[in-house]
Amino acid sequence: MFRKIFYIGTMSIYKASILDETAIKRALMRIAHEIIERNHGCDSVCLVGIRRGGIPLAKIIADNIQQIEKTAVPVGSLDITLYRDDLSSISDMPTVNASEINFPVTNKIVILVDDVIYTGRTVRAAIEGIFTLGRPSAIQLAVLIDRGHRELPIRPDFVGKNIPTSKSELIAVNLPEYDGKFSVEIHKAGDSSASLRK
Repeated sequence: MFRKIFYIGTMSIYKASILDETAIKRALMRIAHEIIERNHGCDSVCLVGIRRGGIPLAKIIADNIQQIEKTAVPVGSLDITLYRDDLSSISDMPTVNASEINFPVTNKIVILVDDVIYTGRTVRAAIEGIFTLGRPSAIQLAVLIDRGHRELPIRPDFVGKNIPTSKSELIAVNLPEYDGKFSVEIHKAGDSSASLRK
């Protein structure tokens, strides 16, 4: 059964559910373990969620790390002016609009967290935003979904699931804070001419 969903400047039609709540939580727990393993613990790690979907995901990963390591890691957020461009496009050159990072990033391992990576432009803007705050020892990227179609040489270090898509398809990550549920859905864009970037 198809249902129509309207996003900014475009209409989409629901096609299928890709991940349910159990699968999402399992993927985020695996990412937490991989972050700890790659960085030999979490003493220098901090998480920065890219608004909006990356923020609740960063908090869940931080909770998972605390559960595993019994250590709290700082969590902040960056607001990129280009909203989730797996769904819509506002600008070809996304920039950081605001940040809530109340801890130093210099000499830290900053893990950027986002729900979906597409072209890489949002991540590039986030990296530039981090460097305005200090000089981290490393910046790593964790995403729940990698849908392909990169336009920049940016690759996530930690991926929940790779979902190959066409450019006429959209990925919707639903989170309880915004949508009342956990799920990842694939939609068919009603306006195939829309410029979709992330």
